[in-house]
Amino acid sequence: MRQIKYLIILVFVFALNCKDSKNTKGIAESASEDKIKEKVIYEIPKLDVLEANKLAELPLHCMNIEYPNKLSQVLGGNEDLKSPETLHPAFYGCFDWHSAVHGHWSLVSLLKQFPNLDKAEIIKERLLKNISKENIEAEVLYFEGKHNTSYERTYGWTWLLKLAEELHTWDNETARVLESNLQPLINLIAQKYIDYLPKLNYPLRVGTHTNTAFGLSFAYDYAETVNHKALKKAIKDRALFFFKEDAGCPLSWEPGGADFLSPCLEEAALMKRLLPKAKFELWIDAFLPQLKDENFTWETGVVSDRTDGHLVHLDGVNFSRAWNLNTIAEGMPEYAHLKNIANQHINYSLPSIFNDDYMGSHWLGSFAIYALNTVTND
Repeated sequence: MRQIKYLIILVFVFALNCKDSKNTKGIAESASEDKIKEKVIYEIPKLDVLEANKLAELPLHCMNIEYPNKLSQVLGGNEDLKSPETLHPAFYGCFDWHSAVHGHWSLVSLLKQFPNLDKAEIIKERLLKNISKENIEAEVLYFEGKHNTSYERTYGWTWLLKLAEELHTWDNETARVLESNLQPLINLIAQKYIDYLPKLNYPLRVGTHTNTAFGLSFAYDYAETVNHKALKKAIKDRALFFFKEDAGCPLSWEPGGADFLSPCLEEAALMKRLLPKAKFELWIDAFLPQLKDENFTWETGVVSDRTDGHLVHLDGVNFSRAWNLNTIAEGMPEYAHLKNIANQHINYSLPSIFNDDYMGSHWLGSFAIYALNTVTND
């Protein structure tokens, strides 16, 4: 009799376990289904001629506005106290030198894609006036001065080479004149990279101007485009020395309060440029394994005050995240879901830059254009 009681109890416990198992399975399946249902598909942003005309107005407005201006200049004496336009006759507008440079890049990029922009002729005239032979000679002299040899290293340098790449790939008579005028400064900056990189023992892993990976990415694009072998080698050698063994990048630490670049993504996008596909797949699996998860999500950088020159950087981090996510996903179907996150980031920040305070409008158009240039419809 006692054995029968024990048997009945065992059967009862087994039945309860089976029921709980089914319930748990049902809850898990339901949660999984809810997760799939909750996934938001963001609208694919598009750079068309209407958007291009709006974006062109941003650098057009500031490329010849001298003040306010942040010179970031080292003074060797009273003789160095000169106006921004005197010191930098080509790139004195848009608040600082690097923003002036990538503002010019913006106009070249837009003209190349949309030759019939509303102000196409005005843009060409302004570009030819600023990037004249004489103005570039003055820019070269500034960089050769005793106290400013490291001026704009490497953020301004990399944007200057991105401008050079854009001119080189623009099949237009105006582009040939501009490229020829700019060439002495291009040569100087390329040589500065070649001289500097072997001396840099440690990379700068920050979310702002001096980020090493970003400084090398656009420079490498230029070197690839024009087949500058010495520059390519200098960049590849140092980048692999810095980053080849990296793993477990702390993506959850990003962004910082004033970041406009993602240290993790900048590095990943650079390595995508440098490594063969099979090696890059192994590298990124170790460096950012979470990106491969189709359910990976990432909150945009939230801007609390667009009149604050540092807080508005977070609009920039959204655009730069987007172009790096698209770069990583390109040609890699297992990372295609990252394009939706890129779209999310662009859509968050794009509407705000047109009615923005000057602290954002003088530079964010360039970031928006570059991000939009990486968007695909697939």
